[in-house]
Amino acid sequence: MSGPAAIRAVFFDVDFTLIHPGPRFHGDGYAATCAEHGVAVDVSRFDAAVSHAMPMLDDLDDPRYDHELFIAYTKTIIEQMGGQGGGVRVAAAEIYEAWAVNHHFDLYDDVQAVLPALAARGLELGVISNSHRSLEVFTEHFELDRYVRTHVSAHPHRYMKPHRSIFEAALASAKVRPEEAVMVGDSLKADVHGALAAGLRAVWLRRVGDDSTERPAHVPLIRRLHDLPPLLWPALHSSSDV
Repeated sequence: MSGPAAIRAVFFDVDFTLIHPGPRFHGDGYAATCAEHGVAVDVSRFDAAVSHAMPMLDDLDDPRYDHELFIAYTKTIIEQMGGQGGGVRVAAAEIYEAWAVNHHFDLYDDVQAVLPALAARGLELGVISNSHRSLEVFTEHFELDRYVRTHVSAHPHRYMKPHRSIFEAALASAKVRPEEAVMVGDSLKADVHGALAAGLRAVWLRRVGDDSTERPAHVPLIRRLHDLPPLLWPALHSSSDV
């Protein structure tokens, strides 16, 4: 009798799953960069500006990586904060480029505890990201390179999540089948639905905010990475030949 395949690999989203942005990418950081280019913005409008711009990244007909898309996204945030003039695009491009610099980010406290525990159980660990950050440099910077061996980024020539091809590239790198892999991420559309469409399992990591958004009934919701291992241990011993 056939049962579920054993889990052999766990892939993680990066931004807002393993790391979170520091002050450089908060309202005050945007304002400081804009001021350097002669652009005045209202910091109190930052959160609303981000919410306004977010559909630019979420609702793409052709989700191929494009520098200009992310610069336009950042430019829209600045404009929604009241920024005007020729310096807006220059500031947006500078902020976009800074997103690739690891020291502007902090590792979530639970990452250094959970990833080693997963690796110790023999799991292949990987990172899949839509950013232009070098993932090899990222794992080295945060001392995760001893645990993470699969690195797949949409930059520069791939489709971004939720396109199935980026997940297929990770599967090929890890040498596992879709049903043997789990994707963990904060985006319901990009990480969860994208992974499911490519045949992987998925776990939705919702660190902050409500969980009212509808998700597939079989997809677990966790609030921290410490909740992940108990979900995986039973599946580690599943077999396709029970």
